[in-house]
Amino acid sequence: MSRSLKMTGGKELEQLLAQLPTATAKSVGRRVMKKRLKPVADFANALWPGSSDDVFRITSRVSRGQIADSHMQRDSGTLNMFVGAPGGALGTPEAHLIEFGTGPRYHESGKYVGAVSASPMLQPAWEANRGTMLRALGADLFEEIQKSLARRAAK
Repeated sequence: MSRSLKMTGGKELEQLLAQLPTATAKSVGRRVMKKRLKPVADFANALWPGSSDDVFRITSRVSRGQIADSHMQRDSGTLNMFVGAPGGALGTPEAHLIEFGTGPRYHESGKYVGAVSASPMLQPAWEANRGTMLRALGADLFEEIQKSLARRAAK
């Protein structure tokens, strides 16, 4: 499925970001993206079955096993943020099984042990919030850049 997005004002934002040191520009981007991705994570957590825990989190890193599945750009000038369920001991590694479901599963002996039907959470969360998130991202980024430039000028 292909989707198009048209953004205006990107050159102006890029020029303003160039006035900041690289580390400051990245932290500005992280703050804005976390703020705008929070409703997506909250919506997905609300759809998580039978739990009040925050399973889906916003992060700038994915685990080694998830890197091959991601579409992230891997260069020093790119900022990537992800919404998902972290794996490992402190995460919820079974979240993808519930999100996407499983096919029929069998033991080696041939015993049928069931299947899990898909129960999407992240896709509906993204679809519900994407329009407002993308519209507000530019305005929030401009506001944060202005604040950072004002702080630097005050020093």
